[in-house]
Amino acid sequence: MSVAEPRRIVLFRHAKADWPQMTDHERPLADRGRMEAAEAGRRLADTGIPFDLALCSTATRTRETWKLAVQEFPHRPKTLYEERIYEASPGELIALLNETPDDAQNVLLVGHNPGIQGLADILAGSAEDAVRERMSSRGFPAAAFAVLSFSGSWKSLEPGVATLLDYWAPSD
Repeated sequence: MSVAEPRRIVLFRHAKADWPQMTDHERPLADRGRMEAAEAGRRLADTGIPFDLALCSTATRTRETWKLAVQEFPHRPKTLYEERIYEASPGELIALLNETPDDAQNVLLVGHNPGIQGLADILAGSAEDAVRERMSSRGFPAAAFAVLSFSGSWKSLEPGVATLLDYWAPSD
């Protein structure tokens, strides 16, 4: 696998969480979130991207989102549960992605807002107007994802180097 081949990053926000009396990190998915996580998984599978690696926050709602979404995939990528994703800023997420081994061509990151939305905005130096407009107008609701592409090594990932290829969010 060459670093000259375009890499794809999918930034996937966890599905709708419930608000029971517990710590934020331990909040589970709501019923609606379980349905949206499976729907997002089907949409991600429809992209045809063969994911090599999934990086998932250790929070309960992100782990549950990933568990439901990945069931829709034709093959399960290697998954790393990473506590640094929880409450991470866009810069911290870029630093984490910079650590990705170059043999991983396509990476999915399951995380939280505002970090995920901020990262999508910061990385996307270019985009089709319709895709950027759709993402800007919808924001980054629960279970939304953005597909970005860039060329180079993971160490070279920095603000503005990616192209926003696609964006999806569940219907309200």
